[in-house]
Amino acid sequence: MPTIAVYGAGSIGCYVGGRLVAAGSDVVFVGRQRVADEAHEHGLHLTDLDGADVRVGSVDYRTDPDAVVDASLVLVTVKSSGTAEAAATLAPLLRDDAIVVSLQNGLSNAVVLREKITRPVLTGMVPFNVVAQGAGRFHQGSEGGIEVEGSGLLSPYLGLFDAAGLPLTVRSDMDAVLWAKLLLNLNNPINALSGLPLKTELSQRSYRRCIAAAQREALAVGQRAGRTAARLTPLPPAWIPRLLTVPDVVFRNVASSMLEIDPLARSSMWEDLEAGRVTEVDWINGEVVRLGREYGVATPVNDRLVELIRDAERGGRRNWSGPELLDVLLRR
Repeated sequence: MPTIAVYGAGSIGCYVGGRLVAAGSDVVFVGRQRVADEAHEHGLHLTDLDGADVRVGSVDYRTDPDAVVDASLVLVTVKSSGTAEAAATLAPLLRDDAIVVSLQNGLSNAVVLREKITRPVLTGMVPFNVVAQGAGRFHQGSEGGIEVEGSGLLSPYLGLFDAAGLPLTVRSDMDAVLWAKLLLNLNNPINALSGLPLKTELSQRSYRRCIAAAQREALAVGQRAGRTAARLTPLPPAWIPRLLTVPDVVFRNVASSMLEIDPLARSSMWEDLEAGRVTEVDWINGEVVRLGREYGVATPVNDRLVELIRDAERGGRRNWSGPELLDVLLRR
């Protein structure tokens, strides 16, 4: 059986890797000492909003990157800020026949990995949210399946992911998939600044108007830059901002699927702020700001969200009410 390595195994990495282990795959996890200690003491307890309850008692979790040397498939799940360092670390360690898959937020992590790694690097996307609950517990709080760039090299692994309950959807349009995921992820800083679970936040029109304003800027940037978003939701991406701004009672009736989120689910950016970590805002809303500057499109809402998150990283204000945050974002 091929060995799979999860490099940078935090919430997403432990969840995906743990589900693979539970289904019989040979998986080695590589990450921080804190997570290694937790996994060794408690194992992994993996749950989801549909009632899945999976326990993995024995976990091969290491802190030395050399653990990847025997892996034929390496799943990279480090934060975007660590991608360049991960690429430099992995490049001399990988087997000649190794395949690397980036399962990260942002638009360009696979490109950054390819700058150092000469083995095949495929783009992937994890749409669902995973919350770390401590003591080895990781909870999938929203729906969706893993999508990955099409390649025949993945054929030996498709059955392993199927058995784990995480089937891979092979795509030929991953750039459009990543852009669509970025549009949805523009809510991450809003959720983090609200201090609320995603379901509670999305049930309030003022917060949804914040999301809509950020998405409209991104859609304008995408149109100028020639970026097309794949359809990851029942509605086309361009229609979502309008839907987000309808009154709460209308939203509950016509967009109930958007509220089908586990009450525990929160954004990874909220989790990073709680843990005192640097967030990925520069690779989410910051990407919109960067592209806006490149193509001459104003992005004041996303620019302000980046500023607010950076301030929160330094201990600044969090727990904004919806009206307060909307006022700050729309103030000219």
